[in-house]
Amino acid sequence: MAAVRVEEVLAAAEDQEAEKRRSVVVEKELELEFDLGNLLALDRNPPPAAGLRGAGPQREAQLLALARDNTQLLVAQLWELPAERAGGAGGPLVARLPEPTFRLPREKPPPRPKPPTRWEQFARLKGIRRRKRTSLVWDEQAKEWRRRWGYRRAGGDPARAWLAEVPAGADPEEDQFARLRREKRERVARNELNRLRNLARAHRAGAAIPAAPLHPTGHQSKEELSHVARVARVSTASLGRFQPRLPKEPAEPPSRSGGRKRRFEPLLGNLAAERSRQLQLLKDMGSKKPVLDITRAVNKQLRQEEAEAAAAKGKKQSQRGKRGRRQQRTGRSSKKSAARRQQQRPAGRGTGGSKRKKA
Repeated sequence: MAAVRVEEVLAAAEDQEAEKRRSVVVEKELELEFDLGNLLALDRNPPPAAGLRGAGPQREAQLLALARDNTQLLVAQLWELPAERAGGAGGPLVARLPEPTFRLPREKPPPRPKPPTRWEQFARLKGIRRRKRTSLVWDEQAKEWRRRWGYRRAGGDPARAWLAEVPAGADPEEDQFARLRREKRERVARNELNRLRNLARAHRAGAAIPAAPLHPTGHQSKEELSHVARVARVSTASLGRFQPRLPKEPAEPPSRSGGRKRRFEPLLGNLAAERSRQLQLLKDMGSKKPVLDITRAVNKQLRQEEAEAAAAKGKKQSQRGKRGRRQQRTGRSSKKSAARRQQQRPAGRGTGGSKRKKA
């Protein structure tokens, strides 16, 4: 009995050792492709079809075992990289990842580069390189490290100093403290003006289509008036959030573009919805029948025909009115000319005129 128990204990110990070895060593028919820069492992081995059929605990167990083995191989590759201690001998062990080799796709387009400012253009033309300076400098007066710019900077603000030096050639009666404060205000105003100019230049460079003129033309449509009202509303600093609203204006303030706000799907969202969208897109692309909204197309055609008929009717009425006014004007002018000729005609010899007397 004791011998049986010893054999069982030895067999259990061998199984445990094999389990530990199996948890570290993973064997694959085809070697995995690794991209350690992206922490990516590509498994080209076909999965077991029998275990992945249907939905149940067996399928979940197969997927977990497959993910666990591939993760073990990826971690083993990470341990082969050269490592070092971060922060000294007692710090954690870190490894420097190599450059990525697999180009991952982007969900959103990359941001557009900002247009250079006038100073950046001048520096590039003259070959001036930007030197990075530390934000802290040693202040000899305060005997401590202070900021290079801003509040409580090194050397202090000259406008707040208790003593101001009179420059050579300056008026000795001039208030130097007032002069320093005035020069500071001028510098701040000049910097703000340059900042606004840069923003305006960047806005003009980024706009592909010039803005439409907003001056009154006398014949403005409903769309033009709504566009002018929207532009005037969002011209404030709060983008029209605190402006009084019109009687039939929506509660939500309009955007600068005048359209709907773009909404992107989250990176990690509902996979079933994303799969259905992709399948519907492929179905529409492969279908020979064009996707057309018949009701919308018919309504659009009817509206165009009604607009053309109304425009033609208005043009005919305007021509008829001009013709009638022209005829009335010619009739009046003929009557006036006849009356004028009647007045200019000399007095005629009527039947009741004076007769010559006989001698």
